[in-house]
This record gives sequence, structure tokens and C-alpha cells, in this order.
Amino acid sequence: MKVSVRKPRLFKSPIKKSGMPPGTLVHVGEQKTEAVRITYMDYDEQKMQEKQVASIEECFPFKATPTVTWINIDGLHDVKLIEKLGAQFEVHPLVLEDILNTGQRPKVEDFDRYIYVVLKMLRYSDEQQGVEAEQVSLLLGSNYVISFQERVGDVFEPIRDRIRNAKGRIRRMACDYLMYSLLDAVVDGYFAILERLGEKIESMEEELVSAPSEKTLEQIHRLKSEMIFLRKSVWPLREVISGLQRTESSLIKESTGLYLRDVYDHTIQVIDTVESFRDMASGMLDIYLSSLSNRMNAVMKVLTIIATIFIPLTFIAGVYGMNFKYMPELERHWGYPLVLFVMGIVAVVMLIYFRKKRWL
Repeated sequence: MKVSVRKPRLFKSPIKKSGMPPGTLVHVGEQKTEAVRITYMDYDEQKMQEKQVASIEECFPFKATPTVTWINIDGLHDVKLIEKLGAQFEVHPLVLEDILNTGQRPKVEDFDRYIYVVLKMLRYSDEQQGVEAEQVSLLLGSNYVISFQERVGDVFEPIRDRIRNAKGRIRRMACDYLMYSLLDAVVDGYFAILERLGEKIESMEEELVSAPSEKTLEQIHRLKSEMIFLRKSVWPLREVISGLQRTESSLIKESTGLYLRDVYDHTIQVIDTVESFRDMASGMLDIYLSSLSNRMNAVMKVLTIIATIFIPLTFIAGVYGMNFKYMPELERHWGYPLVLFVMGIVAVVMLIYFRKKRWL
């Protein structure tokens, strides 16, 4: 039974936004969670509190607190919730529009009072046997970070554990370090995806050498689509990290710039690996086509050799198949076996000649 596998979409068309004025808040994308989940973590070096709240209004008091607050929203289909949050934290309507439009290209925008970052969080789906992408939007303010995700579940759990257990320097640092930690977690997640794809490529290479089939060709085409999808998701992230390094905003301290440089190096490494995998996928397609061509050539060579051997034998049989009355060999007692013997000798001599020429 053939199982159809959904390919990653390379482009999401914002059909719902057609004809609407800029800043109109409409969720563009799939509803990946039924209910919006709102959680926050508020901390400093001495204390920490974490809670899942029922309404976004419970997070509003943290705008004026001196502690670092991380507000995380899972689910983007509740437009009114996003609108309320934007009004309280004075977020530009165009930024809210970009948060709700899940087809955004990774980018960074500096609005003085806050910095807006969009990136793609990737995960490998065992069910779909491929890579899935989720848009993550980050708002960095003077004492808060707000993250917007399409669904519940992310790569940020190690950061939550570090905050809960006061591990490392995260509890001693400001909110710009928290945003760096979120970016770093997303980029580290890319390496896990690349490791899975590397294993798939090795398996496909073994299958390609041993017994390529139409299924192999389908897997190669899917791999090429995934590489294009990965490149589209990862390549702009280099500009995002570079933009954060060059920004003159007071929201990002000079000490955090050193850590952003490390994330930039990891991003370049991911991009180089993606490009290498793209080249390998293209090479595998060439190998597959060459393998089919070689198999076809081998079949044609065998058929050509068989036809070549039978050409002189057919000539001899044709000569003695003519119905002339005065053919000298027709009356001989050993004429028939003699002709068969000559035909056999001709075939053997031709086979020896072909082998000597390395045609066999």
C-alpha cells in the first residue's frame, strides 16, 4: 500500500488578507492548537514565579516591574487576545499583523521601545517523515520578552529548567540575554534536524548503490524539496542575527553581543550543512539517472551481442535455406551436421573475440 506523505509548503499565500488595509489583524495559517495557552515566568536573581493564566490581562502588570518577565503564547488564532496584548504593550499594528501571518520570512525590526524578531522553529515529524516548520515571533522590551508560537510544544524547555533551577547566568542577566537564549535554542534545534536528515541521506545512498527503484527517486525528490524548505527557513536567519549584533538599541547590551556572535557562527554552520546536503541530493539524483542509464546500456549490450552472434548464423542458415536444385552440399550425407558444426565454430570464435575486446 502506498502511503502519501505531505510535502512541506514552500509558500503560504495570505488569501485572507487580500484587499484589506495594512494593519488589519487576521490570522493567516493553520490553527494548530484548539485553545490558546498563556504562560509567564517572572524572575530575578533571588526569586522566580511561573504560572499558566486564563486571560492575557493577568500578564499586564509585569510591564512595569523591574524583574525579567517571559510571556509565552501558544496559539495565534485568537485575534482579540493578540490585539489586547498589542494595545497594552504599545506594539505597532503592522507588527501584530506580521505575528498573525505565519508565512513571514525571518527578520528583525527595531522600534526603539522594543525589538521584533521572526524566525522558524523546525521539528522532524516521524508521522510525516519530514521537516515541519513553526513560526516563532519574539518581542524584546526593556524588562520583558514575549514569544508567540503556533502550537504547544517547543525547544525552550531547557531554558525553562535553567530559570527554575537558577542554572548558569540566565537569572543574573537581563531580558536581552533571555532572547539570546531563545534564539540559541532554536538554532541548536536545527542541528538535531540536520542529524536526522544526514541519517536519511546515508540510508538513501546505500539504497541507491545497491538497488535503486522508483521509491528511491521519490525519496530523492522529497529530500530536495526539504532542502529548499530548510534553506528558505534558515538562510535569512543569518541576517537576523547579524542585525541584532549591529543594532544600536539600548535594549541589547554589549555583553550580549558576544553571545549573539556565537549564535551567528552556529547559523553559518547550519547554512553550510544545508548547502552540502543540497549538493548531495542533487548528486544522488545524477547517480540515480546514471544508474538507470548504465542498466539500460548493459541490457542493450547483451541484446546487441546476441544479435551480432546470430547475424552470421542467420546468413549461413539463409544460404542453405534457398531452394536451388544444384547446390553441391545438398546431396552430401554429412552436410547438415557439418553446417551446424561450422555455425557453432563461428559463434564460439565471436564470443572469444568479444571477451578479448572486453565487451563481455
